[in-house]
Amino acid sequence: MVLGLATLVIAGIVGLVWWDNTHQAGKVQYQVGSPGPGAAAPPIKLTAIDGTTFDLAAYKGKTVLLYFQEGVGCQPCWTQLKEIDSDIGDFHSRGIDQVVTITGDPLDALKQKATLEGITTPVLSDRGLDVSRQYSANQYGMMGSGADGHTFIVVGPSGTIVWRADYGGAPNFTMYVPVPNLLADIDQGMNKKT
Repeated sequence: MVLGLATLVIAGIVGLVWWDNTHQAGKVQYQVGSPGPGAAAPPIKLTAIDGTTFDLAAYKGKTVLLYFQEGVGCQPCWTQLKEIDSDIGDFHSRGIDQVVTITGDPLDALKQKATLEGITTPVLSDRGLDVSRQYSANQYGMMGSGADGHTFIVVGPSGTIVWRADYGGAPNFTMYVPVPNLLADIDQGMNKKT
């Protein structure tokens, strides 16, 4: 009985240490794909679920966070988006004027999922993955190149990429990043800009 209790206590301590290490701000591993920081952001002109057209060029002078994600079948991606919605003030306080999410699913499926999840962030459909391929965001997911992974890109006021993180790549295939970790990575990346 004492051995069993000791094993349980040790397992609990190991579990707490693991949980703590995976939730410290800025400690989630990611890659940086191309185009990366310093490169001009490729054009984006995609339809949102509300029927409007999002045109990245219209945001010149603003800072935009692009979130490429797998889509309707990836619940962690939608949990990520809900938490971004909940903490949008933290993004705005860092100078991010607009957040949009991009995925390859059709508009009707995206609209249904966004409504079900209560998402307020603009959701854009990149049905042929044309934009995703220009950003190489479809190179970091669990579904191969047929879907986006979990890529975040900050486009600065001049239309240049300021920061990029591809969290979804092999071998970890991270499909959810706690918002404090994401914000810490954004802070670090944006402070390195030239």
